[in-house]
Amino acid sequence: MGIKALLSQPLAQYIVNQQKIWMANSLQVQENWRQKLVHTSLKTKFGKDHFFKDIKNYSDFKEAVPIHDYEDLKGYIELLKAGEPDILWPGKPLYFAKTSGTTSGTKYIPITRDSISNHIDSARNAILNYVAETNNSAFLDKKLIFLSGSPTLTETGGILTGRLSGISNHHVPGYLKSNQLPSYTTNCIEDWEEKLEKIIDETLGQPMSLISGIPPWVQMYFDRIIARTGRPIKDVFPDFSLFIYGGVNFEPYRAKLYESIGKPIDSIELYPASEGFLAYQDMQNEPGMLLLLNTGIFFEFIPVENYYDEKPVRLSIEEVEIGKNYALIINSNAGLWGYSIGDTVKFVSKDPYRIVVTGRIKHFISAFGEHVIGEEIEKALQYAMSRQPGVEVVECTVAPMVTPSEGLPYHEWLIEYAREPEHPEQFAADLDRKLAELNTYYDDLITGSILKPLVIKKLRSNAFIDYMRSKGKLGGQNKVPRLSNDRAIADELIRIGGLA
Repeated sequence: MGIKALLSQPLAQYIVNQQKIWMANSLQVQENWRQKLVHTSLKTKFGKDHFFKDIKNYSDFKEAVPIHDYEDLKGYIELLKAGEPDILWPGKPLYFAKTSGTTSGTKYIPITRDSISNHIDSARNAILNYVAETNNSAFLDKKLIFLSGSPTLTETGGILTGRLSGISNHHVPGYLKSNQLPSYTTNCIEDWEEKLEKIIDETLGQPMSLISGIPPWVQMYFDRIIARTGRPIKDVFPDFSLFIYGGVNFEPYRAKLYESIGKPIDSIELYPASEGFLAYQDMQNEPGMLLLLNTGIFFEFIPVENYYDEKPVRLSIEEVEIGKNYALIINSNAGLWGYSIGDTVKFVSKDPYRIVVTGRIKHFISAFGEHVIGEEIEKALQYAMSRQPGVEVVECTVAPMVTPSEGLPYHEWLIEYAREPEHPEQFAADLDRKLAELNTYYDDLITGSILKPLVIKKLRSNAFIDYMRSKGKLGGQNKVPRLSNDRAIADELIRIGGLA
């Protein structure tokens, strides 16, 4: 056993023992964080605007701090981008994590000196939990790959700015740097296909033991290796023993990924977001991920059915129930207050508090990590129709095509026209261009050759009506969602409605 593997075991046991302490006192830990967050932010602009000095308990907190999304906090973020200190959290952010927005385009999520450890230590602790549970640490002495975005950073108002994965790359512990692949130079390549070929060049022949990344990106990496070598991953990387993933629903990729690997392998699921590292899988044989209650975040939960109420029910960790869907709300030492990250979660355990991510509070597509929402679909459609004013669309829905029979994956638009575009190729190109403009992640996936431009499938007249009739939902307020993160609706529409 090498030195890194050997030293990791006592550290892993220490981390797990510390974790057990806060897990046994979860309710008090969360209340302590609520109080600390409020006290620390008393003199910030947000704290003054929301009368933090008058908050004495959780009830006061809910009265003082409304539920926010990025749009609601955008005014404060703009002050941060202009270089002003003490706005949402004392001082200035250490970084902005650049991520895809909705109505505002790109979002700039603050990461502070206090919150950076939430991102970095949580990723480390997920691995150490695995080491403590399985006693498998030999992988730490071999090569590790983290398929991520470019670590190249820019500046916004004097604050370093980049993708979360790129920011995190700058904080890989020194003792792992010598094991890490790809090289920094390769990791900075923006074009995904070019970068992927360089990564393969650097990893073939290396003792790869840990591979981490968003499943579709990892699958593409595996596909290219198999095409180049003619061998399954287990034969190319016989030391490969641990797969770490997060960012999208794993289930659509599971079968093909493990088929590509060619042998059973341990895995760790993570729940990272630009807004915070929220949970990780702490046990191999227990469902769900451990909610991280002691890393600078005070969590709240809104029952999904109450989310759009004028004054929605807000629950602390003490009040949640197993098996119920909640919209996840965070308050953090990054300066996010009453912040709805858009995800829905369900508790599978309360001792300890473990969750599964069940979806988004709104319809969405994120099969490849793009987080495309209905509003973006609507705006892209409106734009394309404005370019060809004669076009009339009866209805449309969008679904991912994850595993096409050939070529790259893509978004498939199923459209029923009342009047078709005179130039259908241009119509599709306009849709794609506008969607890329509205959604930074989608743009990255297209320009990086991870996705090909969207494909339109024209449906026959009355296809959507016939589909709704088949579901017993014709009429009233029922409608087909504009988009879905799987192909259940799309495939049924094609079967019932047929292609024109």
